[in-house]
Amino acid sequence: MTQMHSYERLLATSRRVNWRLEDIIGGDKKMDFSRPFLPESFARVDGMDFLDDGEKRLLNQIRGHGYLAMFELVERCILPFIDAHTPSRPDQDEWRTPAMSQFAAEEAKHIELFTRFRRDFTESFEVECGFVGPAEAIGAEIRSHGELALAIFVLAIEWATQVHYAESVRGDPSLDPQFKSLLRHHWLEESQHAKLDALVFRELATRAGPEQVDAALQGFLAIGGYVDTLLKQQTALDLASLEKAIGRTLPGGERDAFSQIQHQAMRWTFLGSALCNPGFLEAIGAVSPDGRALIEQVAPAFC
Repeated sequence: MTQMHSYERLLATSRRVNWRLEDIIGGDKKMDFSRPFLPESFARVDGMDFLDDGEKRLLNQIRGHGYLAMFELVERCILPFIDAHTPSRPDQDEWRTPAMSQFAAEEAKHIELFTRFRRDFTESFEVECGFVGPAEAIGAEIRSHGELALAIFVLAIEWATQVHYAESVRGDPSLDPQFKSLLRHHWLEESQHAKLDALVFRELATRAGPEQVDAALQGFLAIGGYVDTLLKQQTALDLASLEKAIGRTLPGGERDAFSQIQHQAMRWTFLGSALCNPGFLEAIGAVSPDGRALIEQVAPAFC
């Protein structure tokens, strides 16, 4: 991993692909609410026969709002971790601090990106969409599992974003171009962040030793379980948002089907796409083969 990627190379690439907020949002750059925002592999609305086409599109867009809100929340959780690990020791790579500083600046920009997109969404959508919170309490719970467990969580999320764009969004011509542009520009920078995270994780894991790595992996799985409870709560909030938007309450059986399908869809989007990601598994396996095997055992439940 360290031979394939260096702080110097990653910094050079980050500077080359860097973009400005004003290049992708504001002015005449508006979302098209006549089109879906998320690919069907995330939204999973097509099989919900109790919704008509217009209702499915509204649900897809509600899920798009939740996607933005979740990544805004995650970026807010990640940024303090990156800030804390930006200063380098004298014996470390001279390019490490500038690369990590660039990383932190880009994460701060991503928070603003998601915040502004969510504001644009709220101004144009028919109803206000609920989201889990408060963010401060969620962030505190995730961080409570320890530095190394948090490093694994950050690594998982960064690698998941690669799958989201490259395998699901990029080749889908049906999606709103503005929403697609957001995901493309986020992916361009997160491609470097995933590799930087892998370097930081390896540094921390090497200093920690096998027993602490094993404990951190258990902490990471606990974070995943906590996030899963949030996704279940978000499923209920999305159902309420949909019912407000379509002006009717779904009957009991349809509500049950909605909850089952949409919770599993979110599990794949935010957990399964990370746990099954080859880049993430490679980074874990390089430090702990047993840890990789454990994750591969757990992953199918979220796919």
